[in-house]
Amino acid sequence: MDVLQIIFIAVWVCSVPAFLYILFARPTGGNSTLAAMLCGGFAAFTAVQIWSEGVIMFWTNHTVNLTGIQVWWDLVMCVVIALFFIAPRARAAGMNVIPWALLAGATASIGLLAMCARLFWLESQSSAADARPATA
Repeated sequence: MDVLQIIFIAVWVCSVPAFLYILFARPTGGNSTLAAMLCGGFAAFTAVQIWSEGVIMFWTNHTVNLTGIQVWWDLVMCVVIALFFIAPRARAAGMNVIPWALLAGATASIGLLAMCARLFWLESQSSAADARPATA
């Protein structure tokens, strides 16, 4: 097994607890720190990929065969679905959705994670403000 296969399996193994948490713990809010850390980590991994293989590999990976095109469609659909669910909450929290949608469209998960980090932070600030006692 080579390093790339190990990384592939590690991502899957790390994702299973996240899926289980979402399914069984039923969180009602997000964690802005975790979203920001995931964004930073994935952005760093992407920077390493671009440094070692170049930006052109994104094009090559998604245009060389039907599997690459299928993965591309899947990625685009996931970004659109995520924005469909995130955008109303983002607007309600006072975010300007257009620049965030453009970032997500250009960077997929990196932009979505950054958008979620900002959204979760704004929502936590709003909840904290609502919880403060009113002063007369």
